[in-house]
Amino acid sequence: FKGAITFENVSFSYDPKAPVLQDISFSVEAGQMVGIVGPTGGGKSTLVSLIPRFRNLEGGRITIDGVDISDYTLHGLRTQIAFVLQNTVLLRGTIRDNIAFGCPDATEEQIIEAAKLANADEFIDRMPDGYCTLVGDRGSTLSGGQRQRIGIARALIRNNPILILDEPTAALDAESEHLVVQALERLMAGRTVITIAHRLSTLRDADKIVVVKDGIVAEDGTQEELLRRGGVYAELHRLQFDQHA
Repeated sequence: FKGAITFENVSFSYDPKAPVLQDISFSVEAGQMVGIVGPTGGGKSTLVSLIPRFRNLEGGRITIDGVDISDYTLHGLRTQIAFVLQNTVLLRGTIRDNIAFGCPDATEEQIIEAAKLANADEFIDRMPDGYCTLVGDRGSTLSGGQRQRIGIARALIRNNPILILDEPTAALDAESEHLVVQALERLMAGRTVITIAHRLSTLRDADKIVVVKDGIVAEDGTQEELLRRGGVYAELHRLQFDQHA
């Protein structure tokens, strides 16, 4: 995969009487970072869930590198996509096993290198059993920032061309956020990235921003273009930054 993604008149609903997405169209070039923003409940998470076929389209199509996603096998499609979500889900087992999840043939050297790039190696080395340390169900023995960095290491070791982020720093304190953002920057390099952003400050490096409101693309463009336009994005920006002023 190179990672170019196109949405063409995509529609989806859980209830035929209440469509969630209607005629969504936009494109992401290979290697671009595109932000998906909009009011809560507007369909952002549903939209990105369609790419790996966690849900099936009701209308339109999505293509990757010009090929309809329905023409790929599920396994073939999903092995090209990595996810880092708001809360990384870890399995009961060792830290090593959690980093290598989805890449069982990973070598010890690859696991350690991924952990270093994810800023996870420093806290793993401080643990009594290092990479053999057992974590509880869902990573309950680790902090939120530690779980996120293991999630990033997991994505790094898979080395997928497409990366989907759902505001992975949303629940972190300032120190943890700094370390996670550093790791994410390494992870995003050279990949096609689609990120659901609640904090607009995380989109400073986005090539394009797509604003989803009430199940449609209300507007799209660069951050500068959208601010000049004075529409939905500009209002979200004003509300968020006035609140933190």
